[in-house]
Amino acid sequence: MRRAEKIRISILQWSRLSSYVRNLHNSRIASNRFNKILIANRGEIACRVIRTAKKLGIRTVAIYSDVDRDNLHVEQADEAYCIGPAPSNQSYLRQDKIIFIAKKSKCQAIHPGYGFLSENAEFAELCQKENITFIGPPANAIKNMGIKSTSKNMMIKAGVPVIAGYHGDDQSNETLLLEAKKIGFPLMIKAIRGGGGKGMRIVSKESEFIEALESARTESEKAFGDSAILLEQYISNPRHIEVQIFADIHGNIIHLFERDCSIQRRHQKVIEEAPAPGISANLRSDLGTTAVQAAKAVGYVGAGTVEFIMDPNRNSFYFMEMNTRLQVEHPVTEAITGLDLVEWQLRVAAGGELPLEQTEITFQGHAFEARIYAENPRKNFLPGAGKVSYMRIPESLSKTIRVETGIREKDEVSVHYDPMIAKLIVWGKDRQEALAILRLQLNDYNIAGLDTNIEFIKDLCSHSNFWQGQIHTGFIEEHYRELLPNLHVPSEIAAQATLALILYDDTHSLQSSFKTNDPFSPFATEIGLRLNYTLTRTFSFNVGEDDIKVEVRYVEPEIYSMRINQIGPWRRITGTLKRKENSLELCTEIDETITKARIIKIYNKIHLFTKDREWQFDIPPTKFLSKLTNNQTELDPCKALSPMPGFVGKLFVAKGDTVKIGDALVVINAMKMEHIVRASTSGIVESVSCSIGDNVPKDKVLVKLIKSIS
Repeated sequence: MRRAEKIRISILQWSRLSSYVRNLHNSRIASNRFNKILIANRGEIACRVIRTAKKLGIRTVAIYSDVDRDNLHVEQADEAYCIGPAPSNQSYLRQDKIIFIAKKSKCQAIHPGYGFLSENAEFAELCQKENITFIGPPANAIKNMGIKSTSKNMMIKAGVPVIAGYHGDDQSNETLLLEAKKIGFPLMIKAIRGGGGKGMRIVSKESEFIEALESARTESEKAFGDSAILLEQYISNPRHIEVQIFADIHGNIIHLFERDCSIQRRHQKVIEEAPAPGISANLRSDLGTTAVQAAKAVGYVGAGTVEFIMDPNRNSFYFMEMNTRLQVEHPVTEAITGLDLVEWQLRVAAGGELPLEQTEITFQGHAFEARIYAENPRKNFLPGAGKVSYMRIPESLSKTIRVETGIREKDEVSVHYDPMIAKLIVWGKDRQEALAILRLQLNDYNIAGLDTNIEFIKDLCSHSNFWQGQIHTGFIEEHYRELLPNLHVPSEIAAQATLALILYDDTHSLQSSFKTNDPFSPFATEIGLRLNYTLTRTFSFNVGEDDIKVEVRYVEPEIYSMRINQIGPWRRITGTLKRKENSLELCTEIDETITKARIIKIYNKIHLFTKDREWQFDIPPTKFLSKLTNNQTELDPCKALSPMPGFVGKLFVAKGDTVKIGDALVVINAMKMEHIVRASTSGIVESVSCSIGDNVPKDKVLVKLIKSIS
């Protein structure tokens, strides 16, 4: 080995030793300064912070609303205190109550997580006033970066590239429309505060501008208490690239490389990955340097994310905003760097230096994060609250596979909060390996009881353009039909579902009585009913929009012959149903081919989890009940129904008003989403059966119309 190489290795070893010593020193600072911290949040992020705090020997205090009393973060914390009723403005946003609990429980610091008060400058100032450390940036940095118009003006002065737009104080409709015309359509309307896609609208033409403006203002006011907006030039098919930065009070500031967050729906992220695919070393360096430059411009301290919009055609990027908190997607950065960013937050907040210098930070491999949401992608990603009746999650394997969640089986996904159930994070040696692992692990993520986006993410991960890294923020819209094709149930799957239902009912027949009149039950007498081998029974199912009928004949004990929709030959089917952990495992043999699947039956629905995907078979009610139900819920264009459980946020009409098809009638707010209910026909408002603030269930009639006769 040459002498120069020995010297280089020696320097590297000394650097690592220095880092180790510095880490020990900073760890002692953190643990000595903070004996106990309060986590001003809930769910997944609260559990995440608790995990690192325990590792550092720091006690934790949780807060919870009335509906969160039995949640996982409450169970994991050392202490927990009720903060108030379910609505966040009466609980998790009550600064006075949080400070009171922090002082009562003798906490030295408060970790805000993300969302809620994490980017609230007034709360950071209140913590300082009460001599409690806010584990986040200084209040002035939150103020400057929290108002997008202010942050963009500061970035322009600092020489950071900013996309063209209007960031002015004049918020009149006339001025905004005039500025919009100057920018040109399409353009983006953005709330000047907050994030998460709230108060954001893309406007394609002038005639849509005012309605989109009012909608963005309403949503922004509700989410952030400020209706002010800004306007931006809209870049077609851009990429959303963000850079993780960290700074301490000693003037040290570094970046931890970039993440790609381009896969979004409703301007909210679905899949994030690090590093960003297709980014050259030079571009990566430019992104990191620019992000550090932006953070220095505002005197930043702590964890933050500088978000850029990137024009993929020119490889040019522009400052979009800075999130002055830990991001939801921080685990992908942790996966490729091997660092604990929450630990870094605690160290920096305790007055310690950054554990590493920029030259010491490297990354390995590739990581993905998939957000598991309670929503229905086939209904425009409509969120849905409800009980998680069954849940099976992938086994966490240190660096390779990680699940972040605050939800367990039998827990409720509340209408009051975000619909995210969990985050699945995977790591691989390269992007292809990581993506293959993600697809495989999603097959082991099984949830029943409410709709989720798991199957959608699987199909997204299998798309050829996604595999090739050809992604942008409009990817889902562009490939919507390919990502959500019509489901055609293979005959083998229909046969498995039918066998599962027969065997499931057999099990319950055994539990209730050994006597049965069902020839398909193994407990029927051999000499009686089962001698009638020619008896055929038909099972009916609904899968999506399809009706499936399966004819079944008994052949001999535990062997059946089946035909699907009267098409094709009769096929020989046999199998067993055994309890395995908290589910049933179906082993089926069809034409000498053996397959296995997990089975969950909830009310009149069978969930069939195969090695490739989940199939949901609805069992139709009896003819009498079906007729009764149809009479009650038959679609009527004169009735405007609530699309989901939620709260009435706004009413646009009153009795006697004349409306046209497509006119906005009511706004329903639920799970951090605003949904506008529109008229399905033109007519006159006969009645309005809701008021602003009402808590309404799914399918409640909100407005009745008298149809116009043309």
